[in-house]
Amino acid sequence: MLETLTVADSVELAVVERSGFVESRHAGAAVVLSPEGEVVSRHGNADALILPRSSMKPLQAVACVTAGAALEGEQLAMSTASHTGTDRHVEVVREMLVAGGLTEDDLACPPSWPGDTDTRSEMTRDHAEPSRIRMNCSGKHAAMLRACVATGWPTEGYLDPAHPLQLHIRETVERLIGAKVAHTAIDGCGAPVHAMTLEGLARSIHRIGTASDRSPFALHRVAGQLVRAVRENPWTIAGPGHQDTVAIERLGVFAKHGAEGVMVMVAPGGTTVALKMLDGNGRAATIVAATLLARAGAVAETDVAALAAELPLVVNGGGAPVGTIRPGAGI
Repeated sequence: MLETLTVADSVELAVVERSGFVESRHAGAAVVLSPEGEVVSRHGNADALILPRSSMKPLQAVACVTAGAALEGEQLAMSTASHTGTDRHVEVVREMLVAGGLTEDDLACPPSWPGDTDTRSEMTRDHAEPSRIRMNCSGKHAAMLRACVATGWPTEGYLDPAHPLQLHIRETVERLIGAKVAHTAIDGCGAPVHAMTLEGLARSIHRIGTASDRSPFALHRVAGQLVRAVRENPWTIAGPGHQDTVAIERLGVFAKHGAEGVMVMVAPGGTTVALKMLDGNGRAATIVAATLLARAGAVAETDVAALAAELPLVVNGGGAPVGTIRPGAGI
């Protein structure tokens, strides 16, 4: 039986406080690695298996580029994004497709409304329909298709776990986490997502986040280029005002959330955090990850406090602030 994260081996990562009363608690697990990749602290069972969901996108993006997808700048950053489907995001994804002789019809992710409220409202007024390119994973899918075109693999069926692209991605994931994949599931966008330990996820993101874009080794060089592209184009990774984008802009970190309460974050100096909220709610994930970096001395506590003021952490009552979402006793 797979050893997944349980209530018994979780700790309190965050609480929701209303008028001085702790109304809700988010349990889970977290692990912090030093710039050298050593474990600084564990909170809960970091050896339990999780599905990293979109926090695995950096690994998939590195695999796509090492397979031949020629991406850089905004396009490279978009390959690892969970974007909000604005017109600007769509423009970059469309450019990625056109450069490979591809169209939106080649995307196999499901049609979706954009996550950006203004864009969705405008589409509704124009009587537009959900589309694949607006789906938050379309950049990842465009990168996968570009890898197929570059390598000569068929674009049809590119999401099949047995497809050559997905086998290459799996091999790359195993290299980065330093272990064999324990289980493969299907993500919300239709792509395979591989189970790994929380510590394995942290190690893979640490390897990516500390890689040099001048490395003589292709995988490390691509990883360094990816991180630089995201830090230079934080709007791509999510969207204006969204937590990943704000964290990158304010702290200079490399941050990538995943569905069901997963978060990875790498400080400029290399200190790395990976965490999983057991209940799948990621509303506190960014502030918990940033707080763990601050406690490890990797970012300034004042900067984290400033970040918190920009995140949706306020609890309202009667239209006025009466509480907050904050890190819990387990960290």
